[in-house]
Amino acid sequence: MEILWVLMAVVLIGFVLLPYLRRRRGGIELVPPGHPDAADPANYGFVREEELDVRLPGPDEDLLDVLDLVQRTGDYRAAQQLLAGTETEGERRWQRVQAFAGAAALELQQRPGGVGEIPGGQWLRVWRAEMPKDAGGAAVHAEFLAQQAWRTSTPGADDFRIIMEEAKAAVADAALLAPGDPVPYIVELSVARGLHYSREEFEQLWLKILDRAPHHMGARLAALHYWCEKWHGSRELAYQFAEAAAARAPRGSLLAAMPLFAVFEHLPEVNLVQGFYRSEVVTKAIHGALHAVHTARPDDPMLAHVRHLLVFFLVRAERWAEAMDQLVRVDGHVGALPWTLSADPAAEFAVYRALAVAGYEANGGSPATLPH
Repeated sequence: MEILWVLMAVVLIGFVLLPYLRRRRGGIELVPPGHPDAADPANYGFVREEELDVRLPGPDEDLLDVLDLVQRTGDYRAAQQLLAGTETEGERRWQRVQAFAGAAALELQQRPGGVGEIPGGQWLRVWRAEMPKDAGGAAVHAEFLAQQAWRTSTPGADDFRIIMEEAKAAVADAALLAPGDPVPYIVELSVARGLHYSREEFEQLWLKILDRAPHHMGARLAALHYWCEKWHGSRELAYQFAEAAAARAPRGSLLAAMPLFAVFEHLPEVNLVQGFYRSEVVTKAIHGALHAVHTARPDDPMLAHVRHLLVFFLVRAERWAEAMDQLVRVDGHVGALPWTLSADPAAEFAVYRALAVAGYEANGGSPATLPH
């Protein structure tokens, strides 16, 4: 186990070595380029690192087509039409609101504007100005402001609070335009964390979401942050929240995977416990998530999120074949935890993918034995 994570540290320093991993006599090791024993992810048809899509956790071709069109033309109307045709109660609307807001925020970061220059994300401003009563545009704007606060400032700073207060007001506007839509209140979960809502205030907000979407997993992932030890709760409260969601999960729901997300949120920065990723708590959470993905609908928008986190934990636990089984189902997209916490999500994903391939082949696996 130790040699694996020493190796990971080496690999993280030099990504150029990623394709050149092998495992011999029980330990993964580095080999030179061109070595006959090198494990190469390309042999499995995996997407090259530079071609990995960091925008989404999994495919949503309608969204990607619209994002490309909006960013190419600066015309918001395709985004407005897509959201108008997306059901309010499901997970997909929330993911699409996040994606549009994130795209606008990234454009603004890349092109902040100046004298005589149009800033990035101008299409969102035009959307709000031309269609002030459009619920989709109002929700995207609220999420854009919340993301801007987290991206550009520091919690507790004056400018952070100012932007978060703007986001809170935008949430209220969006909620008035679509009373039955849970998305504005899901956006407010981020605001609640940033503005230090009391537990009573947070519970009142949470009840509004439950009234509108009682089994919404995206909402629970957003709420989990509030209950974590690093924010306004504790490890115990976060675990209780996640386990309660799993216990009440309807058949076929991915909510059974919630404990794995709670474990991830409380991972030690430095792990000195040998076998931690094979411990009872982690193993139980992994098994719950595996059960969830096996029983979920293939088109569940949250499925890719769970699979990505499973890749992380299964590689850490050296469960190579199971990690590969998840990789073949998500490869190509990396816009999910844990990769998005890295400055280079594609490179981070590629590290784990290369380790999974090396471990799989060390135990007799090959492209021919991998089920698709």
